Amino acid sequence: MKHILPFFILIGTISIYGQTLTEEAYKDIEPKVIEWRRHFHENPELSNREFKTAAKVAAHLRALGLDVQTGVAHTGVVGLLHGDMPGKVIALRADMDALPVSERNDLPFKSTVTATFLGTETGVMHACGHDAHTAILMGVAEVLSKNKDKIKGTVKFIFQPAEETAPPGEEGGSRLMIKEGVLDNPKVDAIFGLHIRSGVPVGEIHYKPGGAMAAVERFVIEVNGKQTHGSEPWNGIDPILISAKIIDGLQTIVSRESELINEAAVISVGKITSGVRFNIIPESAELIGTVRTLDPKMKSHIIRRMTEMTETIAKAYGGTASISFSNETAITYNDHQLVAAMLPSLKKVAGDAHVQQIKAETIGEDFSYFQELVPGFYFYLGGMAKGSTQAFPHHTPDFYIDESGLLLGVKAFTQITMDYLNH
Repeated sequence: MKHILPFFILIGTISIYGQTLTEEAYKDIEPKVIEWRRHFHENPELSNREFKTAAKVAAHLRALGLDVQTGVAHTGVVGLLHGDMPGKVIALRADMDALPVSERNDLPFKSTVTATFLGTETGVMHACGHDAHTAILMGVAEVLSKNKDKIKGTVKFIFQPAEETAPPGEEGGSRLMIKEGVLDNPKVDAIFGLHIRSGVPVGEIHYKPGGAMAAVERFVIEVNGKQTHGSEPWNGIDPILISAKIIDGLQTIVSRESELINEAAVISVGKITSGVRFNIIPESAELIGTVRTLDPKMKSHIIRRMTEMTETIAKAYGGTASISFSNETAITYNDHQLVAAMLPSLKKVAGDAHVQQIKAETIGEDFSYFQELVPGFYFYLGGMAKGSTQAFPHHTPDFYIDESGLLLGVKAFTQITMDYLNH
């Protein structure tokens, strides 16, 4: 992709390679986005169960005159906006699902919804900002639909279910959308996503080229020994001891073998199951954990060495062990050329001083699967009230965002779209 030429700024307007979109275009959209966000916040739905959310989104897109497809990956919605001139295809993605969290905030639109999750009754809450993402993208669709004459190409609006992963035994999220052809017909040239952050001040946009969020692997290690009486360990093979040695060895892969000056990496064991009684050395043990990586080569090396080390350590102590991996997310990898080309668009709407490059994070995001197939750019949008010094983390009952930051999200997506398609 060629780099975009320098931008020409006009006072009171936003320049778009000879086209202009005035601030008047955004005048009425902010209260609508806030209203939509509050509706979704008060009526959250869990992953693969976003039926009412999807229906509201689809009705809005149809009212704008878009071509709308529903039922994608169970509850996903895809809208197509065709510009008045031919050109490339850009995709914008928002996730719609909520979490099994009981809200503690005292808001007039607080969620009181409950549901059964994995057999347990729980509250349901938009504790990660997906309600904001959905409302922002609805606002972008409205603004752009009123400016079709300035668009060269096609905009594909992807409203995705199950970013927080589908329930056990079900498929979902971006992988299922991809399997069902969301990046085709028409074929997407580039994709963009954003995530509001409770700890980033309103008015700021944060980004990182390359590996921005980690690939997430879940691993399970099965250790087999030989059961015996706890008073006679020499008559058995202790799987708990072997497990301890494996855990200790795995940490050296990060501390002694990984080029941490390149990118961060994490290996964590979160669960160990073994034994039934204080005086019995058991026959087996199970270890469950996670691997987080931000570089494809490092990921390949770490997984290979974990496999070798697990088997070899167990053998050294007379037992056997096997390890299996399941991929939860790929690396959220921001295409370097795409980031460089689109940064002027973000700076145009937020101001140079408010667009900041940050370090990578070891959380995961399934937007990453889109980026494995087409160039993508995923960035963060500020949601912390100006002057605040404390923000509650995502995925907690007290999670809160300042809605005054939503309009910048609409402008950022809109500006990126116009600039990308009209270049």
